[in-house]
Amino acid sequence: MPSPTWIADLPRHRLLAEYSMWSADLIRLADDLARIEPHADILHIDVADGHFAPALLFFPDLVARIRSATDKPIHVHLMVADTVLLEQISQFADAGSDLISIHVENAKVADAALKLLAERGIAAGMVARIETPVAQLAPYLDRIEFLTLLGTAIGVKGQGLDPTATTRLGEAQALIAKSGRSIVLAADGGIRDTTVPLLRAAGAETVVMGSLAFGAPDLPARMAWLHAL
Repeated sequence: MPSPTWIADLPRHRLLAEYSMWSADLIRLADDLARIEPHADILHIDVADGHFAPALLFFPDLVARIRSATDKPIHVHLMVADTVLLEQISQFADAGSDLISIHVENAKVADAALKLLAERGIAAGMVARIETPVAQLAPYLDRIEFLTLLGTAIGVKGQGLDPTATTRLGEAQALIAKSGRSIVLAADGGIRDTTVPLLRAAGAETVVMGSLAFGAPDLPARMAWLHAL
């Protein structure tokens, strides 16, 4: 398990690598986990209920198995309806998550969700869909450690980066600075070799890597490139 101060211990002097397990070889997940573990700062696990987002992903037992196989921090991104959010938080906390992000669009239950995360001792994050104004995140900044902006439509892989993504990162960076807190700013979606430099320049401190990592012909070289940004 990571130390209780794992977020404070992240090497934020360089761009962080958050690996999306959705892009792993799911039939050889343990092998892929072992392959990428030396290079990942954080493991990212998407959870979707088929309602809030069109995909159906992943489940607590999978997180528990990954937890047993790695000491890397596990970030669970919940894309689920308000009616199941609190129960999902409890289940994924029990499974060994280190960070759980909810959506700002879960506004009706967001306060209760953040309170539950604090009670469970799980780091809290918040995510905004590409169509949601960044300003809606402002009321929650005093209670979160991670802020993730989606750069593509939710729950669909392989899309190009939305042209507003870099501007939105700049808006989020300004909100974080105004809050006076040290919140990690993440970019998720549309992560390509051509877009990562743009996202980094716009303020992203970590990117959620899919095929850019798992499909890299030379993973150490790709990570050296990423860290040099």
